[in-house]
Amino acid sequence: MEIQKELGKEIIVKNLDFWYNGKQILYDVNAEIGQKKITALIGPSGCGKSTFLRCINRMNDIISIAKAKGEIHYCQQNILCQETDVVELRKKIGMVFQKPNPFPMSIFDNVAYGLRLQGVKDKKQLGKIVEESLKKADLWDEVKDRLNVSAFRLSGGQQQRLCIARAMAINPDVILLDEPCSALDPIATAKIESLLVKLKREKTIIIVTHNMQQAKRISDDAIYLLNGKIIEAGKTRQLFENPKNKLTEDYINGVFG
Repeated sequence: MEIQKELGKEIIVKNLDFWYNGKQILYDVNAEIGQKKITALIGPSGCGKSTFLRCINRMNDIISIAKAKGEIHYCQQNILCQETDVVELRKKIGMVFQKPNPFPMSIFDNVAYGLRLQGVKDKKQLGKIVEESLKKADLWDEVKDRLNVSAFRLSGGQQQRLCIARAMAINPDVILLDEPCSALDPIATAKIESLLVKLKREKTIIIVTHNMQQAKRISDDAIYLLNGKIIEAGKTRQLFENPKNKLTEDYINGVFG
């Protein structure tokens, strides 16, 4: 087992800077992400939360005017180095976006999509993994009789859980979520939160959220960013109940943000 995982750390970030079109977005970010925990990235709009999240699986690479400098260590490798196989990296660090984005295909084919890309053709194996993934996403009982129906016929909350099932199907170590509940109603949000708490038994989860109560409810650790810098990081309860930095206290208490 890798040294950092023995220490309970899934990802270690060192001196991360990030620029977009020449403008610096992240400044000297240092962070440790605990294994099989939920880490919440909090802070006001435009503070760099989503940019930081996308650095972790190199999603920013698709933007030609983006540039990152520093180190992000996962499985004892600096994933920012040029030698990193980004396709393989994204198999181990999956992502769920703010707005549910099911593919224009059936429920079954959405979940099986990544598996087929990996060369899985056996129908029995595909069916087994699709069922397991939908069960892990707490969606199986709602869709098991209509797997061949278009994913667009699901509700928004169901679509988001389908996207989580799709990410789970390829068995990642880490799941990144960029405000996954912002477009959902309170009932659908509660289902997603309950799901994430269960998933952390086997996965490391990093979630960007504007919802302070959500961060407080479900996360083990929290990282507060402001103007591209980490102001404070630590156990969620500590950060919310006894913040060390006045800026953290002001944000949590709604003075700004």
